[in-house]
Amino acid sequence: MMKVVSTNIGKREIHSWKGKTAETGIFKKPTISPIFLDVEDVADDAVVDRKYHGGIEQAVYAYNSNHYEYWKKLYPQLDFNFGMFGENLTIADLDETTICIGDVYKIGNALVEVTKPREPCFKLIFRFQDDAIVTQFWNTSFCGVYFKILETGSVSQDDEMVLIKKSSNMNTIAEVYENLKPKK
Repeated sequence: MMKVVSTNIGKREIHSWKGKTAETGIFKKPTISPIFLDVEDVADDAVVDRKYHGGIEQAVYAYNSNHYEYWKKLYPQLDFNFGMFGENLTIADLDETTICIGDVYKIGNALVEVTKPREPCFKLIFRFQDDAIVTQFWNTSFCGVYFKILETGSVSQDDEMVLIKKSSNMNTIAEVYENLKPKK
């Protein structure tokens, strides 16, 4: 059963790593109260680069809490909290190998549709303080899922993610992500 283990929002912040500086909203932290999934983003959450984040097709980003164990082994020196990957929703058992583009889910009182995998951006480097993180992210199928919002609504910790309509599209998030990977 897919279940929300954390709702996360972030502020607009400036971060640096090895002489590179950028404004980002990737430093998300768990919230105590519900978050509101709006048409183009999550209420009160900073979306800095709207070319790659936010908007109709990328209104909310979800990441599998089960993937955290893999990353904790690679980065034992980091203090991990949910929201580490810039996700608004950390969801247990969110499986990129079974979720398909176009699947529709009810989460809290919002209705969402799967749109695409998340492609890693350089801002993960600021979060992990390691240039290798982008390549490591690409080398997994642990990409997470972007959703568009069909019905706005609030989502809280412990809400279930319930499949409402299975897409006729047979492309899983993991398959689409594999096809997006940079060619060596």
